Amino acid sequence: MIRGIYIGRFQPPHLGHVYAITKVLDEVNELIIGVGSAQISHTLDNPFTAGERLLMLRLALMEYNIDLCKVYIVPIPDIGMNYVWVKYVSMLVPPFHIAYSNNPLVLRLFKEAGYLVKRIPMYDRSKYSGKLIRKLMLTGGPWEKLVPKSVASFIKEIGGVERLREISGSDEVI
Repeated sequence: MIRGIYIGRFQPPHLGHVYAITKVLDEVNELIIGVGSAQISHTLDNPFTAGERLLMLRLALMEYNIDLCKVYIVPIPDIGMNYVWVKYVSMLVPPFHIAYSNNPLVLRLFKEAGYLVKRIPMYDRSKYSGKLIRKLMLTGGPWEKLVPKSVASFIKEIGGVERLREISGSDEVI
């Protein structure tokens, strides 16, 4: 049994994430999806709560017929101490063998901790980026086509776009 881990913020989960998850599941029997920065929400970079992101990921996986029996979705709060971060993560999740990421720091930390590390194939990264999707939400651009339909519906249901727009405002007088 080979188990991998893939950690991201998923703010929000998009089609690039779904692509990455399917590619990783071609290589492992089970995948741990770590929802990083789990303690942060209602900010421009992290507008959604950990619970909302867990649900959005689950909806996206179901929409794309990904076997939920092969996936663990686990919230991972930040600790701000890179040297011990991998040990911290390993306490929160089931045992794993391979760490998947494209983040150079994450790859380095898992490698130093003795794990096999692999890069994740990217799917049109210029288009499928949480930062771009959040910007499109703020500006009224076409963000819905970049996320699974179930994720777009959920974001609309919780007023996610309105939340992002409101928190982007300021109380300063110019």
